[in-house]
Amino acid sequence: MNSHIYDSGLIGNCSYIAHIQKDTNVSWLCFPRFDSDFVFGSMLDKDRGGEFTILPEEDFESTQSYLENTNILETTIKSKKGSYRVTDFAPRFKNFDRYFKPLMLIRKLEPIEGAPKVKITCQPVWERGTKELTPSMGSNHIRYMGQEQEIRLTTNAPLSYICEGKAFVLQRPVYLVFTYGRPLEAPVESTSERFLQATTEYWQSWVKSTSISTFHQRLVLRSALILKIHQYEDTGAIIAASTTSLPESPGSTRNWDYRYCWIRDSYYTLTSFNSVGHFEELEKYFEYIQNLPTGSDGRYQPLYSITGDSLLTEEISDLQGYLGNQPVRFGNQAYTHIQNDLYGQVLVSLLPLYSDQRFTAKEKSYSEPMIMNLLDKIEKTMHEKDAGLWEFRNLAQEHCYTFLFHWAGACAAAKIGTRLKNQRMYDKAIQLRDEAVKKIEACYLPDRKAYAQAIGSRHMDASTLQLITMGYFGRDLERANDHLKALEEDLLAKDYLFYRYKHMDDFGVPETTFLICAFWYIEALACVNRLDEAIEGFETLSKYCNHLNLFSEDVDQATGSQWGNFPQAYSHVGLMNAAFRIGKKLDRPNFL
Repeated sequence: MNSHIYDSGLIGNCSYIAHIQKDTNVSWLCFPRFDSDFVFGSMLDKDRGGEFTILPEEDFESTQSYLENTNILETTIKSKKGSYRVTDFAPRFKNFDRYFKPLMLIRKLEPIEGAPKVKITCQPVWERGTKELTPSMGSNHIRYMGQEQEIRLTTNAPLSYICEGKAFVLQRPVYLVFTYGRPLEAPVESTSERFLQATTEYWQSWVKSTSISTFHQRLVLRSALILKIHQYEDTGAIIAASTTSLPESPGSTRNWDYRYCWIRDSYYTLTSFNSVGHFEELEKYFEYIQNLPTGSDGRYQPLYSITGDSLLTEEISDLQGYLGNQPVRFGNQAYTHIQNDLYGQVLVSLLPLYSDQRFTAKEKSYSEPMIMNLLDKIEKTMHEKDAGLWEFRNLAQEHCYTFLFHWAGACAAAKIGTRLKNQRMYDKAIQLRDEAVKKIEACYLPDRKAYAQAIGSRHMDASTLQLITMGYFGRDLERANDHLKALEEDLLAKDYLFYRYKHMDDFGVPETTFLICAFWYIEALACVNRLDEAIEGFETLSKYCNHLNLFSEDVDQATGSQWGNFPQAYSHVGLMNAAFRIGKKLDRPNFL
């Protein structure tokens, strides 16, 4: 069985993320951080990516599902000799008044029926697959030599069979504890079971504290669970995806490293967490924002590493690439871009600290100088061209989307100024809001009754759907509908899929549709009271997930295949926000 890379699930504990395919292989695992070198990376190179599988010697069938309301993954393997289950999880639970989240992958194997024989293959690699680590047997563990930090597999399985690649009959539960750095120095069976129980209880309790409507709860909860493990809890950073270089379409060379924290993506993620009543992530993220370095002029970059490093030099590797798609990139050149929408996004993200009474005055006070600095940056960049949210590498424009967030950020700052009784902040915010409106209106095309991608352009851009979803048109449904129709004419694909734009960019014309744009479209339909279409569209788009309700970045409208980094936080955020908007409409039919 050659499992497809999108036929996989994720486990994680806010310290690391592992991708596990339906054939049990750990196809992607970076230690000790999301953006570190990979220990298993067959996702990008079958020959040099290492392997961690638990397989029978004969043909088999596989099914995979999550333990209900958790990030614990169960893979069931059936063959002629019998069947067994592999339960994979990353321990996470409260311990000593803090979260226990070790660099530890636990795999529990248990026979279900018959006498299944399994072969355990564990071959970690290092230095982007150029270095195989040498196994060295201990009394109850295998140590993998050749790396500074200790990588160890502690187990109650026969070590000789693992080292020699021999199959054995699975007669009782077997536990594989794969660690980086500090190994497990405790009883294998009882400790693994205790960690499994505690991790199950943690995730199920986290889900119970989520407040959502009944509209497609299962999809929303899975999205929330997946987004949660994309936050690096140590610093509060939220990554765009856990993978690198999965192409947006075959042969496109649009292969990017998404294992970093984009200020824009984080805004969307925090919006979705806020909509389901989770605030811990927001509080951690603003600890991260406070510690970010800025340029000599006080500017932020569009993205940083999960520890706030600003230098993310893009390197090309000679790895095979997913399905032979090169280049394979580590690092992301977008850190050098001018993307001015981010100042407004931070301000909009800050607003709940002031508008929600669940936050205390102490939690809000530190950010007043930050708010003034962000307003200053909006003022300084109001007339500046930028790369826009699609990160054009050789195209600078005055983007409508950027001005929308200047407007939204200024509106948020005005509300914050009112609550803080800071007249200077309020006055400056109102002045910038009015300037941003003039800029947005300069993007208007009277003959199409719609707003273009940028001042002086006639291209339609899906990002301007957010003029509708963010309330720029107020209660003027006619204007909103006119704009929406123009976007539909140019960018709508089949099954409610949506293109970002259709014009030539640095790499040609985009071939695949972008899922977050499709969910923005669904949300816009709900906003203009086309609720039946919004519900139908949401349910149609839902089928473009994998067997675990995980969504990629892009979808090929011709084949329905998934492309791009996976799973993509953007796509899950789009789903959650669209479901939230529809749910509010269903609960209050007159909601605008």
